[in-house]
Amino acid sequence: MKILIKNASIITMSKDREIFQNANIGIENTTIKFIGDIEEGFNPDKIIDSKDKVVMPGMNNSHTHIPMSLLRNYADDLPLFQWLSKKIWPIEDRFTSEHVYLGSMLSIAEMIKGGTTAFCDMYFGVEEIARAVDETGIRAAISRGMMGEDSTNDSTFSEVRSLYRNYYGAAEGRITVMAAPHAPYTCSDKYIHSIMNLADELNIPMHMHLSETREEVKECLEKYGKSPIEHMEELGLFRFKTLAAHCVHLSDKDIDIIAKNKVSVANNPGSNLKLGSGFAPVKKLLDKGINVALGTDGAASNNNQNMFEEMNLASILNKALCEDTTVVPAIKAIEMATINGAKAMGLDENTGSIEVGKKADLIIVDFNKPHLYPRLDIVSSIVYSAQASDVSHVIVNGKVLLENYELKTIDFERIIHSVDKVTKNLY
Repeated sequence: MKILIKNASIITMSKDREIFQNANIGIENTTIKFIGDIEEGFNPDKIIDSKDKVVMPGMNNSHTHIPMSLLRNYADDLPLFQWLSKKIWPIEDRFTSEHVYLGSMLSIAEMIKGGTTAFCDMYFGVEEIARAVDETGIRAAISRGMMGEDSTNDSTFSEVRSLYRNYYGAAEGRITVMAAPHAPYTCSDKYIHSIMNLADELNIPMHMHLSETREEVKECLEKYGKSPIEHMEELGLFRFKTLAAHCVHLSDKDIDIIAKNKVSVANNPGSNLKLGSGFAPVKKLLDKGINVALGTDGAASNNNQNMFEEMNLASILNKALCEDTTVVPAIKAIEMATINGAKAMGLDENTGSIEVGKKADLIIVDFNKPHLYPRLDIVSSIVYSAQASDVSHVIVNGKVLLENYELKTIDFERIIHSVDKVTKNLY
């Protein structure tokens, strides 16, 4: 399959952050073949005229829990630990494989329509999540959230091995797998060591919630005399490539540890704000050269999967917190949502930017909208003005998943009918 995208403005997010005007992109099978002038002899099967549109890399949602879309607006305006223990975990205990699958399909539909081409997930029922990824054409790094005191007779370890065996590299290479100790307050040291042994066995990276709330940090200091970051370093977790979600309450020592160990941080502005957790010290992290990506967290705590909203929040809130308009400029916010997310998931060699030889994971944003005029600066427009609903086309691995705002791989009416049916019974 050959696709020609023509007459586009292009935000590449390549190393030099090149921007092209009135240019073309050639896609052959799964890969970007050329950018700029149309190569001689290139005969496309499909032409997408992108006049008045901007092409950019797809968004990489670096931390979420996609089946939780079924819990959207269920338990709002509660403190995190009360929200989890009194509301979320009890109803999740009632989830079946059908709930996980339908919640995944609902979230993936939302993500595709909003310009997300890859996501990093932590949940249970992981083979149902992988099935949804396979069917819909999106890209994903999937991890089974693991909580416990002792790994003896713990079936989650078998689930991770099964996920790795059945799905790692599956779906035309769109699925990868991570190990995921949930958090320091839900995993004993012994249990974390068992997960590290599993990660060694499978040669996979780590994905973990860290330092999300003051209460978590306080509890860890009281129990171990160390912050969650210090404690995980002492346990040896950071010898693995690690994606740390949240990292809201960090000391300067914590930040130095994160930098030294090349840990990626998934900043989740919307979720952290809504749950009252605080706001991560993004400027300090960036100043230390730390790879900061963006995530939505689950739709139960956000309550959406809108990466355009996360870009906007990451930029404007950091300016206010630092009282400095130069903090997290628009191009940095796009970087966090695209190439940094790909790097956090270990996918940056293949995706996260529009470059010849990389996978064709890209989106087209329709600028023929009132809120995007006048067209003075397309980078600023993407971060400060554009909406997820402005995405007209999504291509992943060279396959069109959204065309003229229409989902091509998901029967949306069937999904929402099924979601309505199962949630009525669930609640």
